[in-house]
Amino acid sequence: MSATTQTPQKLRTRKPLTVGAIAKNLSALVIAVVFVFPVYWMFSSSLKPQHEIMTKDPVFVFTPTLENYTTATGVDLFWTYVRNSLTVTVGAVLLALLVALAASFAIARLRFKGRKGIVLIVMMAQMAPWEVMVIAMYMISRENDLLNSIPMLMLIYFVMVLPFTIWTLRGFIAAVPVELEEAAQIDGCTRGQAFRKVIFPLLAPGLMSTSLFGFITAWNEFAMILMLNKDKESSTLTLWLTQFQTAFGSDWGATMAASTLFALPVLIVFLFLQRKAVGGMTAGAVKG
Repeated sequence: MSATTQTPQKLRTRKPLTVGAIAKNLSALVIAVVFVFPVYWMFSSSLKPQHEIMTKDPVFVFTPTLENYTTATGVDLFWTYVRNSLTVTVGAVLLALLVALAASFAIARLRFKGRKGIVLIVMMAQMAPWEVMVIAMYMISRENDLLNSIPMLMLIYFVMVLPFTIWTLRGFIAAVPVELEEAAQIDGCTRGQAFRKVIFPLLAPGLMSTSLFGFITAWNEFAMILMLNKDKESSTLTLWLTQFQTAFGSDWGATMAASTLFALPVLIVFLFLQRKAVGGMTAGAVKG
């Protein structure tokens, strides 16, 4: 008897499938296909033999081969480019997080003269296109004999990702009730200890979202590396990827393999951080 009475109730709570819902689902499906298909084609082409890539009719069923990846990774200084890219990207992100934690805490918790002006400057720096600073950065690097310098490139990337990191973490710190910090101080913690033991553990979504944004920004940056680090020993994968087609002529298979290898670290970082990062970007942007 109970089963017969529960079944109609469940059926009544199910929402009818309307034309609007169908249209939204179809739109989402079309958008997903439009964005995913180029990635699929890049990856599948990297596994195809050359004669199956340069055909008039697309080939969807083929025998995979790793020859293109062997060609891509066999380029001179490939692993040097990998090391340089990881060094400048990870270093810039870690420096930005370290400085932004202190700066965002000061902006969110302390009241001092010029605080609103600093917030305005951070917003302006975040919105400014960094490409217009290429000439200024080049002149500064040249005058200080820092052209083709990995530390200088890391410092520039650090400055590029810092405004967004400060702005986002400020929202997360402001969202933490100040009563929690005061309660920790009453229990004997200093202000630094209260931040480390109470506020910092609650900033995980913000740290992940800003780390993801900073990693993508620094990893994909092209204008600065093109102007400042022309020496092959100090180049990164971004510049190497743009020269790949020139180096290998019409070897599209190796080019697609190089593109896949370049996108792989960003994909790994995103898959690792995506659960916290999506909510972190929206929460940190609107709170505080």
